[in-house]
Amino acid sequence: MRTLVHLSDLHFGRVDKAILRPLIDRIGELEPHVVVISGDLTQRARDAEFAEARAFLDALPSPQIVVPGNHDVPLYNLFDRFFRPLDRYRSHITDDLSPFHLDAEIAVLGINTARSLTIKDGRINARQIREIKARMCDLGPEVTKIVVTHHPFDLPENSPHAIVGRARQAMAALAGCGVDVILSGHLHLSHTGHSAERFEVGGHSSLIVQAGTATSTRGRGEQNAFNVIRVDGRKIHIERYFWQPEGGLFGIASTEHFEETSRGWVRAA
Repeated sequence: MRTLVHLSDLHFGRVDKAILRPLIDRIGELEPHVVVISGDLTQRARDAEFAEARAFLDALPSPQIVVPGNHDVPLYNLFDRFFRPLDRYRSHITDDLSPFHLDAEIAVLGINTARSLTIKDGRINARQIREIKARMCDLGPEVTKIVVTHHPFDLPENSPHAIVGRARQAMAALAGCGVDVILSGHLHLSHTGHSAERFEVGGHSSLIVQAGTATSTRGRGEQNAFNVIRVDGRKIHIERYFWQPEGGLFGIASTEHFEETSRGWVRAA
């Protein structure tokens, strides 16, 4: 069995600092095999914010799969936005925009969906789709395949946001390679969906798992939260941890169970 901790939308520069230590302590107690951070490490892509984010990541277990979000691209400095959009991210966080972890049970691939030309939306390009195929398609069925993006492939009902650009082309590649789980953020809301509900992908259904904001004060009606994904062969368990201010800790609020069938991943009975 493998345990992944999935954080998103940290937004250093606008965080609730009182929850940082309880969050770090809880993640340490979980002893994850991989920590995933699905973008928006900063609020305005400033050096000081990236430095705070770097210190936070250094306090978490490794290995880590980290991807940038739209807030990690400078907004107001147009030169930086269009000519060196992720220079500060690369300098402080990682120069690898396609991080990859592979072991005997899981493969986790990060894909950068942040773009200079959009204020908040993102997209996947043809080169990245080819990379997904190169990394994932040759892996055997014994490996659970996980892709990480900032921008989502699915949305809760009545959401005003957009799914990631070129989602249908990317989803065809993901389905063709048998990708099992897509982890993302951006919405500041926890949510689990199935790719088959939105995309017609030849009978394959991936789990699409959204994480809320782990540390930002911009909760959009939801307490700060993160996900724990436990991969147990052809079963996956998703635990939602929410901040409980009365106890000063992160505790489990819900658990979802899924299993793989001939129709893809479905909620377990």
